[in-house]
Amino acid sequence: MYNYTKQYINGEWVDSTGDETIDVYNPATEEKIGMVASGTKEDVDRAVKAARDAFPSFSKTSKQERIQLLERIVEEYEKRKDDFIKVITEELGSPVTFTEETQYQMGLNHFKATAKVLRNFDFYEERENSYIQKEAVGVAGLITPWNFPTNQVATKLAGALAAGSTVVLKPAGMTPFAAIIIAEVLEKADVPKGVFNLVNGTGSTVGDAISSHPDIDLVSFTGSGGVGTKIMENAAQDIKKIALELGGKSPIVVLDDASVETAARTALENIASNTGQVCTAGTRIFLPKDVHDPFVEMVKKLESDYPIGDPTDKDTFMGPQVSEDQWQTVQDYIQKGIDDGAELIIGGTGKPDGLDTGHYSKLTMFTNVDHDSTIAQEEIFGPVMTIFTYDTLEEAIELANTTIFGLAGYVVGEDPETLTKVAKSIRAGRVTINDGESDFTAPFGGYKQSGIGREWGDYGIEEFLESKSIFGMPK
Repeated sequence: MYNYTKQYINGEWVDSTGDETIDVYNPATEEKIGMVASGTKEDVDRAVKAARDAFPSFSKTSKQERIQLLERIVEEYEKRKDDFIKVITEELGSPVTFTEETQYQMGLNHFKATAKVLRNFDFYEERENSYIQKEAVGVAGLITPWNFPTNQVATKLAGALAAGSTVVLKPAGMTPFAAIIIAEVLEKADVPKGVFNLVNGTGSTVGDAISSHPDIDLVSFTGSGGVGTKIMENAAQDIKKIALELGGKSPIVVLDDASVETAARTALENIASNTGQVCTAGTRIFLPKDVHDPFVEMVKKLESDYPIGDPTDKDTFMGPQVSEDQWQTVQDYIQKGIDDGAELIIGGTGKPDGLDTGHYSKLTMFTNVDHDSTIAQEEIFGPVMTIFTYDTLEEAIELANTTIFGLAGYVVGEDPETLTKVAKSIRAGRVTINDGESDFTAPFGGYKQSGIGREWGDYGIEEFLESKSIFGMPK
Protein backbone atom coordinates (compact mmCIF):
# COMPACT_ATOMS: atom_id res chain seq x y z
CA MET A 1 0.00 0.00 0.00
CA TYR A 2 1.35 3.42 -1.01
CA ASN A 3 0.43 6.05 1.58
CA TYR A 4 1.77 9.51 0.75
CA THR A 5 -0.22 12.04 2.72
CA LYS A 6 2.43 14.75 2.74
CA GLN A 7 3.24 17.47 0.21
CA TYR A 8 6.76 18.36 -0.90
CA ILE A 9 7.23 22.07 -0.22
CA ASN A 10 10.44 24.05 0.17
CA GLY A 11 12.62 20.94 0.20
CA GLU A 12 10.65 19.10 2.88
CA TRP A 13 7.80 16.60 3.10
CA VAL A 14 5.18 18.46 5.11
CA ASP A 15 1.63 17.81 6.27
CA SER A 16 -1.15 19.20 4.12
CA THR A 17 -3.19 21.99 5.68
CA GLY A 18 -6.27 19.85 5.03
CA ASP A 19 -7.10 16.34 6.20
CA GLU A 20 -8.76 14.94 3.07
CA THR A 21 -7.13 12.23 0.97
CA ILE A 22 -7.51 10.77 -2.53
CA ASP A 23 -7.68 7.00 -2.90
CA VAL A 24 -5.74 5.45 -5.78
CA TYR A 25 -6.84 2.19 -7.43
CA ASN A 26 -5.20 -0.41 -9.64
CA PRO A 27 -7.40 -0.41 -12.78
CA ALA A 28 -6.55 -4.04 -13.57
CA THR A 29 -7.64 -5.42 -10.19
CA GLU A 30 -9.98 -2.58 -9.10
CA GLU A 31 -8.29 -2.76 -5.69
CA LYS A 32 -7.14 0.23 -3.68
CA ILE A 33 -3.35 0.52 -3.76
CA GLY A 34 -2.83 3.67 -1.71
CA MET A 35 -3.70 7.28 -1.07
CA VAL A 36 -2.31 10.78 -1.36
CA ALA A 37 -3.14 14.04 0.34
CA SER A 38 -5.89 16.07 -1.27
CA GLY A 39 -4.22 19.46 -1.15
CA THR A 40 -5.74 22.84 -0.40
CA LYS A 41 -5.43 26.36 -1.69
CA GLU A 42 -3.27 27.06 1.36
CA ASP A 43 -0.91 24.26 0.32
CA VAL A 44 -0.56 25.91 -3.09
CA ASP A 45 0.07 29.29 -1.45
CA ARG A 46 2.90 27.77 0.62
CA ALA A 47 4.40 26.08 -2.43
CA VAL A 48 4.21 29.23 -4.55
CA LYS A 49 5.84 31.28 -1.82
CA ALA A 50 8.69 28.76 -1.57
CA ALA A 51 9.15 28.84 -5.34
CA ARG A 52 8.98 32.65 -5.40
CA ASP A 53 11.57 32.93 -2.63
CA ALA A 54 13.90 30.49 -4.41
CA PHE A 55 13.59 32.15 -7.81
CA PRO A 56 16.04 35.09 -7.46
CA SER A 57 18.89 32.78 -6.54
CA PHE A 58 18.08 29.88 -8.86
CA SER A 59 17.45 32.06 -11.89
CA LYS A 60 20.98 33.44 -11.55
CA THR A 61 22.68 30.04 -11.54
CA SER A 62 24.98 29.44 -14.48
CA LYS A 63 24.12 27.26 -17.44
CA GLN A 64 26.80 24.82 -16.33
CA GLU A 65 25.28 24.54 -12.86
CA ARG A 66 21.90 23.69 -14.37
CA ILE A 67 23.43 21.14 -16.74
CA GLN A 68 25.08 19.46 -13.75
CA LEU A 69 21.75 19.52 -11.91
CA LEU A 70 20.00 17.76 -14.80
CA GLU A 71 22.82 15.20 -14.98
CA ARG A 72 22.42 14.45 -11.26
CA ILE A 73 18.69 13.99 -11.83
CA VAL A 74 19.41 11.52 -14.63
CA GLU A 75 21.75 9.57 -12.35
CA GLU A 76 19.21 9.37 -9.51
CA TYR A 77 16.31 8.65 -11.91
CA GLU A 78 18.12 5.59 -13.28
CA LYS A 79 18.59 4.24 -9.78
CA ARG A 80 14.79 4.13 -9.35
CA LYS A 81 14.03 2.23 -12.55
CA ASP A 82 12.44 -0.78 -10.86
CA ASP A 83 10.32 1.48 -8.62
CA PHE A 84 9.05 3.48 -11.58
CA ILE A 85 8.13 0.35 -13.54
CA LYS A 86 6.32 -1.25 -10.60
CA VAL A 87 4.32 1.80 -9.63
CA ILE A 88 3.27 2.82 -13.16
CA THR A 89 2.18 -0.72 -13.94
CA GLU A 90 0.04 -0.65 -10.79
CA GLU A 91 -1.43 2.85 -10.81
CA LEU A 92 -2.03 3.18 -14.58
CA GLY A 93 -2.46 -0.45 -15.58
CA SER A 94 0.25 0.06 -18.18
CA PRO A 95 1.60 -3.31 -19.40
CA VAL A 96 4.97 -3.97 -17.80
CA THR A 97 6.89 -4.28 -21.08
CA PHE A 98 5.44 -1.02 -22.39
CA THR A 99 6.10 0.60 -19.02
CA GLU A 100 9.78 -0.32 -19.11
CA GLU A 101 10.39 0.48 -22.78
CA THR A 102 8.24 3.61 -23.07
CA GLN A 103 6.81 5.01 -19.82
CA TYR A 104 10.02 4.82 -17.81
CA GLN A 105 12.32 5.55 -20.74
CA MET A 106 10.54 8.66 -22.01
CA GLY A 107 10.91 10.40 -18.67
CA LEU A 108 14.60 9.60 -18.62
CA ASN A 109 15.04 10.70 -22.23
CA HIS A 110 13.63 14.15 -21.54
CA PHE A 111 16.09 14.87 -18.75
CA LYS A 112 18.96 13.58 -20.91
CA ALA A 113 17.91 15.47 -24.05
CA THR A 114 17.39 18.74 -22.18
CA ALA A 115 20.82 18.52 -20.57
CA LYS A 116 22.28 17.87 -24.02
CA VAL A 117 20.64 20.81 -25.81
CA LEU A 118 21.31 23.13 -22.87
CA ARG A 119 25.05 22.81 -23.52
CA ASN A 120 24.66 24.71 -26.81
CA PHE A 121 21.71 26.89 -25.83
CA ASP A 122 22.33 30.64 -26.08
CA PHE A 123 20.74 32.86 -23.46
CA TYR A 124 22.36 35.96 -24.99
CA GLU A 125 22.46 37.30 -28.53
CA GLU A 126 24.07 40.39 -30.02
CA ARG A 127 22.49 42.03 -33.06
CA GLU A 128 23.44 45.16 -34.99
CA ASN A 129 22.02 47.66 -32.50
CA SER A 130 20.70 45.49 -29.73
CA TYR A 131 21.56 42.95 -27.07
CA ILE A 132 18.96 40.24 -26.44
CA GLN A 133 18.84 38.43 -23.13
CA LYS A 134 16.63 35.41 -22.39
CA GLU A 135 15.58 35.26 -18.76
CA ALA A 136 13.68 32.69 -16.71
CA VAL A 137 9.95 33.41 -16.73
CA GLY A 138 9.58 33.09 -12.95
CA VAL A 139 7.44 30.58 -11.06
CA ALA A 140 5.92 27.92 -13.31
CA GLY A 141 2.81 25.93 -12.42
CA LEU A 142 2.89 22.46 -14.00
CA ILE A 143 -0.34 20.46 -14.26
CA THR A 144 0.16 16.99 -15.70
CA PRO A 145 -2.13 14.14 -16.88
CA TRP A 146 -2.43 10.51 -15.89
CA ASN A 147 -1.67 8.71 -19.16
CA PHE A 148 2.14 9.20 -19.18
CA PRO A 149 3.08 9.84 -15.53
CA THR A 150 6.84 10.29 -16.04
CA ASN A 151 6.94 11.63 -19.59
CA GLN A 152 4.69 14.62 -19.00
CA VAL A 153 6.26 15.59 -15.70
CA ALA A 154 9.81 15.19 -17.02
CA THR A 155 9.44 17.23 -20.20
CA LYS A 156 7.93 20.20 -18.37
CA LEU A 157 10.20 19.96 -15.37
CA ALA A 158 13.39 19.58 -17.42
CA GLY A 159 12.56 22.63 -19.53
CA ALA A 160 11.73 24.75 -16.48
CA LEU A 161 14.89 23.81 -14.58
CA ALA A 162 17.08 24.35 -17.65
CA ALA A 163 15.61 27.82 -18.06
CA GLY A 164 16.18 28.74 -14.41
CA SER A 165 12.49 28.81 -13.47
CA THR A 166 11.14 27.42 -10.23
CA VAL A 167 8.22 25.03 -10.13
CA VAL A 168 4.98 24.01 -8.45
CA LEU A 169 3.76 20.65 -9.78
CA LYS A 170 0.30 19.11 -9.54
CA PRO A 171 0.28 15.57 -10.97
CA ALA A 172 -2.89 13.68 -11.85
CA GLY A 173 -4.85 12.30 -8.92
CA MET A 174 -5.26 8.87 -10.53
CA THR A 175 -1.51 8.35 -11.10
CA PRO A 176 0.31 10.38 -8.44
CA PHE A 177 2.93 7.89 -7.25
CA ALA A 178 5.35 8.18 -10.20
CA ALA A 179 5.48 11.95 -9.61
CA ILE A 180 6.24 11.33 -5.94
CA ILE A 181 9.18 9.14 -6.96
CA ILE A 182 10.35 11.98 -9.22
CA ALA A 183 10.17 14.31 -6.20
CA GLU A 184 12.35 11.87 -4.27
CA VAL A 185 14.76 11.75 -7.23
CA LEU A 186 15.05 15.55 -7.22
CA GLU A 187 15.59 15.58 -3.47
CA LYS A 188 18.46 13.08 -3.86
CA ALA A 189 19.87 15.15 -6.73
CA ASP A 190 20.17 18.16 -4.38
CA VAL A 191 17.74 20.44 -6.15
CA PRO A 192 17.85 23.63 -4.05
CA LYS A 193 15.06 24.16 -1.55
CA GLY A 194 11.98 25.79 -3.04
CA VAL A 195 13.01 25.23 -6.65
CA PHE A 196 10.72 22.22 -6.97
CA ASN A 197 7.46 21.82 -5.07
CA LEU A 198 4.80 19.11 -5.33
CA VAL A 199 1.17 19.53 -4.29
CA ASN A 200 -1.17 16.59 -4.80
CA GLY A 201 -4.89 17.21 -5.02
CA THR A 202 -7.87 17.69 -7.26
CA GLY A 203 -8.02 19.80 -10.37
CA SER A 204 -10.94 21.81 -9.01
CA THR A 205 -8.95 22.85 -5.93
CA VAL A 206 -5.19 22.56 -6.53
CA GLY A 207 -5.29 22.95 -10.32
CA ASP A 208 -7.58 25.96 -10.07
CA ALA A 209 -5.42 27.53 -7.35
CA ILE A 210 -2.32 27.15 -9.52
CA SER A 211 -3.82 28.55 -12.72
CA SER A 212 -5.34 31.54 -10.94
CA HIS A 213 -2.49 32.30 -8.52
CA PRO A 214 -1.17 35.87 -8.94
CA ASP A 215 2.41 34.86 -8.10
CA ILE A 216 2.61 32.15 -10.76
CA ASP A 217 4.04 33.51 -14.01
CA LEU A 218 3.34 30.62 -16.37
CA VAL A 219 1.03 27.61 -16.38
CA SER A 220 1.98 24.57 -18.43
CA PHE A 221 -0.91 22.10 -18.73
CA THR A 222 -1.48 18.81 -20.53
CA GLY A 223 -4.99 17.40 -20.59
CA SER A 224 -8.46 17.91 -21.98
CA GLY A 225 -9.66 20.85 -24.03
CA GLY A 226 -12.35 21.70 -21.50
CA VAL A 227 -9.86 22.05 -18.67
CA GLY A 228 -7.50 23.93 -21.00
CA THR A 229 -10.24 26.48 -21.61
CA LYS A 230 -10.75 26.92 -17.86
CA ILE A 231 -7.00 27.45 -17.38
CA MET A 232 -6.98 30.08 -20.13
CA GLU A 233 -9.84 31.87 -18.39
CA ASN A 234 -8.05 31.81 -15.03
CA ALA A 235 -4.72 32.87 -16.53
CA ALA A 236 -6.36 35.74 -18.40
CA GLN A 237 -7.27 37.44 -15.13
CA ASP A 238 -3.66 38.53 -14.59
CA ILE A 239 -2.32 37.93 -18.14
CA LYS A 240 -0.03 35.04 -17.19
CA LYS A 241 1.64 32.99 -19.89
CA ILE A 242 0.21 29.59 -20.72
CA ALA A 243 1.38 26.50 -22.57
CA LEU A 244 -1.30 23.94 -23.40
CA GLU A 245 -1.01 20.44 -24.85
CA LEU A 246 -4.55 19.24 -25.41
CA GLY A 247 -6.41 16.61 -27.39
CA GLY A 248 -5.93 14.93 -30.73
CA LYS A 249 -7.75 12.99 -33.42
CA SER A 250 -4.76 12.10 -35.54
CA PRO A 251 -4.98 10.74 -39.10
CA ILE A 252 -3.07 7.84 -40.62
CA VAL A 253 -2.86 8.29 -44.40
CA VAL A 254 -2.05 5.05 -46.22
CA LEU A 255 -0.65 5.45 -49.74
CA ASP A 256 -1.57 3.14 -52.62
CA ASP A 257 1.91 1.59 -52.64
CA ALA A 258 1.92 0.74 -48.93
CA SER A 259 2.16 -2.80 -47.59
CA VAL A 260 -1.27 -3.82 -46.34
CA GLU A 261 0.29 -5.66 -43.41
CA THR A 262 2.38 -2.63 -42.45
CA ALA A 263 -0.71 -0.40 -42.60
CA ALA A 264 -2.73 -2.82 -40.47
CA ARG A 265 0.02 -3.11 -37.86
CA THR A 266 0.40 0.68 -37.75
CA ALA A 267 -3.32 1.00 -37.12
CA LEU A 268 -3.50 -1.70 -34.45
CA GLU A 269 -0.44 -0.45 -32.59
CA ASN A 270 -1.79 3.11 -32.57
CA ILE A 271 -5.06 2.18 -30.93
CA ALA A 272 -3.71 -0.56 -28.66
CA SER A 273 -0.63 1.20 -27.25
CA ASN A 274 -1.37 2.48 -23.75
CA THR A 275 -4.95 1.26 -24.35
CA GLY A 276 -5.52 4.11 -26.80
CA GLN A 277 -4.96 6.60 -23.97
CA VAL A 278 -2.49 8.59 -26.06
CA CYS A 279 -3.07 12.15 -27.26
CA THR A 280 -1.06 11.49 -30.44
CA ALA A 281 -2.80 8.18 -31.25
CA GLY A 282 -3.69 7.73 -34.90
CA THR A 283 -7.41 7.01 -34.62
CA ARG A 284 -8.63 7.88 -38.14
CA ILE A 285 -7.19 5.80 -40.97
CA PHE A 286 -7.53 6.79 -44.63
CA LEU A 287 -7.20 4.03 -47.22
CA PRO A 288 -7.33 3.92 -51.01
CA LYS A 289 -10.69 2.32 -51.87
CA ASP A 290 -9.18 -0.81 -53.36
CA VAL A 291 -7.11 -1.36 -50.21
CA HIS A 292 -10.12 -1.35 -47.85
CA ASP A 293 -11.15 -5.01 -48.04
CA PRO A 294 -7.60 -6.46 -47.87
CA PHE A 295 -6.88 -4.11 -44.95
CA VAL A 296 -9.96 -5.31 -43.04
CA GLU A 297 -8.99 -8.94 -43.54
CA MET A 298 -5.44 -8.23 -42.41
CA VAL A 299 -6.66 -6.47 -39.25
CA LYS A 300 -8.77 -9.51 -38.36
CA LYS A 301 -5.78 -11.76 -38.97
CA LEU A 302 -3.36 -9.69 -36.87
CA GLU A 303 -5.64 -8.71 -33.98
CA SER A 304 -4.45 -11.64 -31.85
CA ASP A 305 -0.86 -10.29 -32.03
CA TYR A 306 -1.95 -7.52 -29.61
CA PRO A 307 -3.17 -9.47 -26.55
CA ILE A 308 -5.27 -7.77 -23.88
CA GLY A 309 -4.90 -8.72 -20.25
CA ASP A 310 -2.89 -8.65 -17.04
CA PRO A 311 -0.43 -5.69 -17.11
CA THR A 312 2.12 -7.68 -15.09
CA ASP A 313 2.39 -10.28 -17.88
CA LYS A 314 5.32 -9.42 -20.15
CA ASP A 315 3.39 -10.67 -23.19
CA THR A 316 0.42 -8.33 -22.65
CA PHE A 317 0.20 -5.55 -25.22
CA MET A 318 -2.93 -3.74 -23.99
CA GLY A 319 -4.04 -3.22 -20.41
CA PRO A 320 -7.18 -1.66 -18.89
CA GLN A 321 -8.55 1.86 -19.09
CA VAL A 322 -7.31 3.95 -16.17
CA SER A 323 -10.67 4.09 -14.38
CA GLU A 324 -14.29 2.97 -14.49
CA ASP A 325 -15.32 6.44 -15.67
CA GLN A 326 -12.86 6.28 -18.58
CA TRP A 327 -14.05 2.77 -19.43
CA GLN A 328 -17.66 3.95 -19.47
CA THR A 329 -16.75 6.90 -21.70
CA VAL A 330 -15.18 4.54 -24.22
CA GLN A 331 -18.20 2.22 -24.07
CA ASP A 332 -20.55 5.15 -24.70
CA TYR A 333 -18.57 6.18 -27.79
CA ILE A 334 -18.60 2.64 -29.17
CA GLN A 335 -22.36 2.42 -28.65
CA LYS A 336 -22.78 5.83 -30.29
CA GLY A 337 -20.91 4.57 -33.35
CA ILE A 338 -23.17 1.51 -33.54
CA ASP A 339 -26.29 3.65 -33.11
CA ASP A 340 -25.14 5.98 -35.89
CA GLY A 341 -24.88 3.07 -38.32
CA ALA A 342 -21.11 2.56 -38.50
CA GLU A 343 -20.01 -1.02 -39.25
CA LEU A 344 -17.91 -2.90 -36.68
CA ILE A 345 -14.83 -4.64 -38.05
CA ILE A 346 -13.48 -5.87 -34.71
CA GLY A 347 -14.43 -5.29 -31.09
CA GLY A 348 -17.56 -3.63 -29.80
CA THR A 349 -19.08 -2.89 -26.43
CA GLY A 350 -18.41 -4.79 -23.23
CA LYS A 351 -15.29 -6.37 -21.81
CA PRO A 352 -13.12 -8.93 -23.60
CA ASP A 353 -13.91 -12.56 -22.78
CA GLY A 354 -12.40 -13.72 -19.51
CA LEU A 355 -11.67 -10.21 -18.20
CA ASP A 356 -14.61 -9.51 -15.92
CA THR A 357 -12.45 -7.75 -13.31
CA GLY A 358 -10.63 -4.62 -14.42
CA HIS A 359 -11.57 -1.76 -16.72
CA TYR A 360 -10.83 -3.56 -19.98
CA SER A 361 -12.18 -2.49 -23.38
CA LYS A 362 -12.03 -4.38 -26.66
CA LEU A 363 -9.86 -3.31 -29.57
CA THR A 364 -12.50 -1.73 -31.79
CA MET A 365 -12.53 -0.59 -35.43
CA PHE A 366 -15.40 0.88 -37.39
CA THR A 367 -15.80 1.30 -41.13
CA ASN A 368 -18.50 2.96 -43.26
CA VAL A 369 -18.29 5.90 -40.89
CA ASP A 370 -19.81 9.32 -41.60
CA HIS A 371 -16.87 11.73 -41.45
CA ASP A 372 -18.98 14.26 -39.54
CA SER A 373 -20.14 11.74 -36.94
CA THR A 374 -19.28 11.88 -33.27
CA ILE A 375 -16.82 8.96 -33.31
CA ALA A 376 -15.04 10.47 -36.32
CA GLN A 377 -14.59 13.92 -34.83
CA GLU A 378 -14.30 13.64 -31.03
CA GLU A 379 -11.32 12.33 -29.08
CA ILE A 380 -12.31 9.01 -27.48
CA PHE A 381 -9.08 8.28 -25.59
CA GLY A 382 -9.53 4.56 -25.88
CA PRO A 383 -8.79 1.72 -28.32
CA VAL A 384 -11.26 2.81 -31.01
CA MET A 385 -10.46 3.59 -34.66
CA THR A 386 -12.52 4.78 -37.61
CA ILE A 387 -11.77 3.73 -41.22
CA PHE A 388 -12.31 5.95 -44.28
CA THR A 389 -11.55 5.49 -47.96
CA TYR A 390 -10.46 8.00 -50.57
CA ASP A 391 -10.28 8.31 -54.36
CA THR A 392 -7.49 10.88 -54.65
CA LEU A 393 -4.59 11.88 -52.44
CA GLU A 394 -5.90 15.45 -52.36
CA GLU A 395 -9.18 14.13 -50.92
CA ALA A 396 -7.29 12.17 -48.25
CA ILE A 397 -5.30 15.23 -47.20
CA GLU A 398 -8.41 17.39 -47.06
CA LEU A 399 -10.28 14.87 -44.90
CA ALA A 400 -7.24 14.29 -42.69
CA ASN A 401 -7.20 18.00 -41.85
CA THR A 402 -10.94 18.31 -41.25
CA THR A 403 -11.07 18.22 -37.46
CA ILE A 404 -10.63 20.81 -34.73
CA PHE A 405 -7.39 19.06 -33.72
CA GLY A 406 -3.85 19.09 -35.11
CA LEU A 407 -1.52 17.29 -32.74
CA ALA A 408 -0.09 14.45 -34.84
CA GLY A 409 -0.33 12.61 -38.13
CA TYR A 410 1.05 9.48 -39.78
CA VAL A 411 1.85 8.46 -43.35
CA VAL A 412 2.47 4.91 -44.57
CA GLY A 413 3.84 4.11 -48.01
CA GLU A 414 6.89 3.73 -50.23
CA ASP A 415 7.30 6.61 -52.68
CA PRO A 416 9.58 9.24 -51.04
CA GLU A 417 8.12 12.18 -52.95
CA THR A 418 4.53 11.30 -52.09
CA LEU A 419 5.36 10.52 -48.46
CA THR A 420 7.02 13.92 -48.12
CA LYS A 421 4.13 15.72 -49.82
CA VAL A 422 1.53 14.22 -47.52
CA ALA A 423 3.63 14.72 -44.36
CA LYS A 424 4.10 18.39 -45.18
CA SER A 425 0.38 18.79 -45.97
CA ILE A 426 -1.00 17.43 -42.70
CA ARG A 427 -1.73 20.36 -40.40
CA ALA A 428 -0.29 18.99 -37.18
CA GLY A 429 2.64 19.65 -34.92
CA ARG A 430 4.15 16.19 -35.36
CA VAL A 431 4.00 13.86 -38.37
CA THR A 432 5.59 10.39 -38.52
CA ILE A 433 6.48 8.63 -41.76
CA ASN A 434 6.61 4.82 -41.70
CA ASP A 435 7.14 4.56 -37.95
CA GLY A 436 10.16 6.88 -38.04
CA GLU A 437 12.18 7.16 -34.86
CA SER A 438 11.23 9.98 -32.50
CA ASP A 439 13.62 12.81 -31.58
CA PHE A 440 13.47 14.11 -28.02
CA THR A 441 15.13 17.38 -29.07
CA ALA A 442 12.41 18.14 -31.66
CA PRO A 443 9.42 20.35 -30.73
CA PHE A 444 6.22 18.70 -29.52
CA GLY A 445 2.87 20.47 -29.60
CA GLY A 446 -0.24 21.03 -31.67
CA TYR A 447 -2.07 23.16 -34.18
CA LYS A 448 -5.63 24.42 -33.75
CA GLN A 449 -7.41 23.14 -30.62
CA SER A 450 -4.60 20.71 -29.85
CA GLY A 451 -2.78 23.41 -27.95
CA ILE A 452 -0.53 26.42 -27.59
CA GLY A 453 3.26 26.31 -27.37
CA ARG A 454 5.86 23.58 -27.70
CA GLU A 455 7.67 21.15 -25.40
CA TRP A 456 10.79 18.93 -25.70
CA GLY A 457 14.41 19.97 -26.15
CA ASP A 458 15.36 23.58 -26.80
CA TYR A 459 11.76 24.46 -27.67
CA GLY A 460 10.77 23.24 -24.22
CA ILE A 461 13.37 25.48 -22.61
CA GLU A 462 12.10 28.46 -24.62
CA GLU A 463 8.63 28.06 -23.11
CA PHE A 464 10.01 28.99 -19.69
CA LEU A 465 11.91 32.09 -20.86
CA GLU A 466 11.18 35.75 -21.51
CA SER A 467 13.18 37.75 -24.06
CA LYS A 468 14.56 41.17 -23.18
CA SER A 469 15.98 43.63 -25.73
CA ILE A 470 18.61 46.10 -24.55
CA PHE A 471 19.63 49.06 -26.70
CA GLY A 472 22.72 51.20 -26.25
CA MET A 473 24.62 48.47 -24.44
CA PRO A 474 28.13 49.78 -23.68
CA LYS A 475 30.80 47.97 -25.73
